Amino acid sequence: MKQNLALFLFLLLVQQKWLVAKGDTFIRSRGIHFMLNGSPFYANGFNAYWLMYEASDPSQRPKVSAAFRQAASHGLTIARTWAFSDGGYNPLQYSPGSYNEQMFKGLDFVVAEARSYGIKLILSLANNYESFGGKKQYVNWARSRGQYLTSDDDFFRNSVVKGFYKSHITTVLNRYNTITGVVYKNDPTIMAWELMNEPRCTSDPSGRTIQAWIMEMASYVKSIDRNHLLEAGLEGFYGQSSAWRTNLNPGFNIGTDFIANNRILCIDFATVHSYPDQWLSNSNDQSQLSFLSNWLDAHIQDAQNILHKPILIAEFGKSGKDPGFSPSQRDRLFNTVYSKIYASAKRGGAAAGGLYWQLLAEGMDSFRDGYELMLDDNSSTANVITQQAHKLYQIRKIFSRMRNLEMWKSARAKRAQGGFGGNKGKRIGN
Repeated sequence: MKQNLALFLFLLLVQQKWLVAKGDTFIRSRGIHFMLNGSPFYANGFNAYWLMYEASDPSQRPKVSAAFRQAASHGLTIARTWAFSDGGYNPLQYSPGSYNEQMFKGLDFVVAEARSYGIKLILSLANNYESFGGKKQYVNWARSRGQYLTSDDDFFRNSVVKGFYKSHITTVLNRYNTITGVVYKNDPTIMAWELMNEPRCTSDPSGRTIQAWIMEMASYVKSIDRNHLLEAGLEGFYGQSSAWRTNLNPGFNIGTDFIANNRILCIDFATVHSYPDQWLSNSNDQSQLSFLSNWLDAHIQDAQNILHKPILIAEFGKSGKDPGFSPSQRDRLFNTVYSKIYASAKRGGAAAGGLYWQLLAEGMDSFRDGYELMLDDNSSTANVITQQAHKLYQIRKIFSRMRNLEMWKSARAKRAQGGFGGNKGKRIGN
């Protein structure tokens, strides 16, 4: 089996380099599938929010390269990362409309390096939380301009704040990459934009505020960029539009609605996150895995049967800081997620891949949060990840073969009917 995996990884790297050399294309969505070069696209991936931050210091860029090299060598082909850092120490955005060119050059490097390894990017445009500024920083900027705001949730309601955020969208999407020479909105290395990392509006549990905000911002993104896919950044909590599902929620309502939010026309695919060790911290490992299994089943079914859109499990993980943690527990959780994705994918379903939280490179101890995973140092989990990449790669090959066969049959039928002009009624070849 190890020899087969080694051969698979070698062939995958060759294929990725070949695609880059040929000129890669955009990932599209068609019904419940992602499409790349005309065939369904299934992928394994990872989160690495820190990529831009580290790449902004040229001396730290080898860590970014090492992370992509690690990922590609294990068959990972999608990375999700931040395209925001608002206020505070060494930000991307000093203040509304004022940008740190050195940080932006870091993001340029991330995009260029991902391209060289054949890895697609999901770039998130804002944060719900205070780390790297988030909605709180936007609200504080508006307060400093004379706006009377009483809640961080005014990020979703106040016209001045929304104007700041739209300006950031415009700046990022129209960014000229100083390394590749390609404007971001024209770069197929970027798979998708994400409106916000885990948007929450607890001040309006009805969900109306978030619904209106996603509609407005999704439409705005699409008015600038029709090349790329767009997703909202949701964790997957059910709301009033699917009351029969709310019993699956882990005991809290944060003003989002998985069904209603993802039904918005300009949202191209759904996302779901899952951290049963956080959400059900007082339950045992088996109860958490049971919750995870039901949680994923419901979302994959709803993406396929109600939303009719692809779905990514965009964040999941198991913390090494959990009481009694062992790598085998993490492996079981990863296998649970991956088996749900594979079961859907092999029958042509809506589940298109999973992105674990989080990949680190060597020398990044200050970024450890318990969920970190350095693939070269965690052999059992790395093997689980590689096996999944291998399985999804095989599915992509099968669909590609089927597509080529259909194209061949179509061409043969046209030829038999004289559809290719000068050879009508004549024998071709000897």
